[in-house]
Formats: sequence, structure tokens, C-alpha cells
Amino acid sequence: MLWQQMDQTVILGWDFYGPVIMFVALVALAVPVWAAIGASAILMLVWSGALPLSLVGERLFSGIDAFALTAVPLFILTGDALVRTGLSRKFLDVAEALTQFAKGGFGSATVLVCGMFAAISGSDAAGAAAVGRMTIARLVESGYPRPYACALVAAGACTGILIPPSIAYIIIGLVLGISASTLFLAAVIPGLAILVSILVTNIIMNRLNGWEGGGNVSMPEYFSRLWTALKSGWYAFIVPGIIFYGIFSGRMTPTEAGATAVVVTIVMGFVLGTLKLSDFPAMLVSSAKVNGVILPIIAFSVPLAEALAIIGVPQGFVAVATGVSEEPWVLILMMLAILVAAGCVMETTPNIVILAPILLPLAEEIGMNEIQFCIMMITALGVGFITPPLGLNLFVVSGITGESILKIAYRAVPFVFFMLLVTLMIAYIPAISTALLPDIFK
Repeated sequence: MLWQQMDQTVILGWDFYGPVIMFVALVALAVPVWAAIGASAILMLVWSGALPLSLVGERLFSGIDAFALTAVPLFILTGDALVRTGLSRKFLDVAEALTQFAKGGFGSATVLVCGMFAAISGSDAAGAAAVGRMTIARLVESGYPRPYACALVAAGACTGILIPPSIAYIIIGLVLGISASTLFLAAVIPGLAILVSILVTNIIMNRLNGWEGGGNVSMPEYFSRLWTALKSGWYAFIVPGIIFYGIFSGRMTPTEAGATAVVVTIVMGFVLGTLKLSDFPAMLVSSAKVNGVILPIIAFSVPLAEALAIIGVPQGFVAVATGVSEEPWVLILMMLAILVAAGCVMETTPNIVILAPILLPLAEEIGMNEIQFCIMMITALGVGFITPPLGLNLFVVSGITGESILKIAYRAVPFVFFMLLVTLMIAYIPAISTALLPDIFK
């Protein structure tokens, strides 16, 4: 296949197609994604001669030899500790007190607590599991159909990778060489916009179907309940406060903020008597399992990215895309379609590793800021958490409740629609992603 770009011709042969076919076949055979990426990367390196095999081990190590990457297991551990100490339930109490004035109040509280959990753990699956166990049964008691209650939690948990601090932003920053702190700051408004879109969707659906009543609360009663919830659970907000203040004030790196959050959460657990030394082995093993899936993928991303660059895949993709159309709005739609489709069939980390280095040159070709591209990419991939066939959050809530994945996915369609609208706004309005950044990044 020939890709023509200006005076350069990029020829793709079996050194590209062979590894791609191998990757698809391995994933179809249910081989772990990190192993499929690793095998494909090594095959591409061998066939293309992009990197001597004697250096592969060194490059694999350099792929994970980054201080910023230490933040990933720390945020995962913080989220696990948050659940085991019972602090996550304090978030729910406050969220419920904040939304008690409105019809559909507990549904809105569920979305809010998903956002609160996202602001600590940086993981969508962890949020879906933790919030789902606390809220789905009560949502059903409040009048929501069980499949819709599951879809609501699954959609709300998508904010896990969209609201900073987010593991996905740490990874894409590492892959593309962008500061995670800068991406966190840029992601604040887009992440909150997605959260609001989910809230609005639930309010509309509740109004149309009359699932949950309530809202008949006087002002004195409202503030009395809110004060009671804050008084009994204010200390739970120390953890997200440390993370946000530490990172956005510049006093801490994401890694330092994650480490501080872990220590503070564990100390709170001991003080409250909700955490014991006997809980540590299970907590550490659980966090290590999640981290053990992410790190090998990142390790193989370095040699894979080098091989793709030497073969000329990013440059060739830009040539093909601009050959279809030179209109920026068309090319943005093309990128969004690729990202949403990829999010439907594969997890976020491998998508970032494979697609970010390929699509970024196209984004830069049409004048898109690299920060805006990262926000657009993560947001588009986030939609995939509630879309079949993969839909990780769908599987998590289905596992908790035993509800059919297809029924949950059907109920999630309105959330997907509104999340896509926000994603389009992020893609076409740069200010949404750069409003909080210094002028140097705009």
C-alpha cells in the first residue's frame, strides 16, 4: 500500500500488516492485551529492523522508568483504601443531602458520588464497583428499573478517567511527553461538563418516566440535613482536597499527591477503626492486580511507537486522511469516529498506546493544540466504557447485580448520546480544554 505525502512515499508491507493481523488474532483468542501488544511489537521490530532485539529489553524498562508513572498504583491504592475505610459512604451521604431538594434526588446523588470518587481514584471500574454496591439497590427501591439503575452507575463511573486526577491522563502524558499536571488542569472543565451531561440526562429521563419522586423539602429542613451530613463526614473530603490543592497549586507532583492521599486515607481508617492491619494484604493484592495489567502495556508502548514511526505509519495516516479531505471539521469527525469505535472494542490504555502517536500528527496538521487533542481523545474513549461489545463498566455493574449486559447497554443509550454531544463540543471548541491553562499552552 502506498501513502503519498508531498515528496515522500510511505510503503507499508508485511512488516506492518503481519503484526496487525497477529494482534487482532491474539485479542480474538482472548490473549491478554498486554501480551498481544508485546508479541506484535516484537514481530514488527524484527521484520522492520527498527530496533535491534538486543536493545528491546532496555527499551521495555525505559518505557516504565518514569517517576510520574508511580502515581498510577498510588491512586489505585487510594481508591481501594477509600472503600475499605468507609469514607466513600460519607461522600454518598453528602451528595444525597445536596440533591434532596429535587425530584430524582438520589439518582443525581449517585452521579455526584461517582464524580467525587473519580476525583480520588482515577479509575472508572473501581468507581463503578464501589458506587454500584452502595447505590443500585437503593435506586431500585426509589423506583428506577434495575437495568436503568445499572446504566446510571456505569455512566457516572465514566468520569473516573475524565475528572482529574486520572490514570488515563498520566498514561497519555507519558506516551506523548506532556506534563500530567498540565493535562489534569486542562481536564477540569471537560470532566465536569461530562458529569453535568450525565446529571441532565438522568433528570430528563426521570421527568419523562416519573421514576423517583421527592423534592418536597423545606429550606430549613434542607440545610439541617446538609449540615448534619457535612458535620459527620467532612473529614472524608480531606483526601480529594489534598490531591487537588497539592497538584494545582504546584506544591506537589501527581505522584507526591497520590502518596500523601494514600497515607492520609490509611491513617483515617485506623483512627476511625474501619481499617485493620489484616486488611492490608487483600488491599495491596487488589491494587497490584490492576496495576499489573497497565504497566506491561506501557512498557511495550515505547518500542511499538518507535517501530511505527520508523515504518512511517503516523505520517502515512496523515497523508491518507488529508487526501480524503482537507477540511479540519471533517478530519476531526474522522478522528472522533476512530476513537469512539476503538473505545467500543478495546480498553483505554492500549488505545492510548496505539492510537495517540498515530493521530496526534493529524491533529497538529489541522492546527489542533496537543492538549486539546489529549482531552478529546480521553473523552471519546471514555464513552466506550458504556458501549458494547467491551463496555468495561457494563460488565462491572452486571457482575454486581446479575443484570443482562444488553439490557444495561440499551438503557445507557441516552447517556451515550449526551456524552457524545459534549465530546463534539470539546473537539470543536478549544477554549473548553485550554481555558484554565496559562497562555503558553493556548
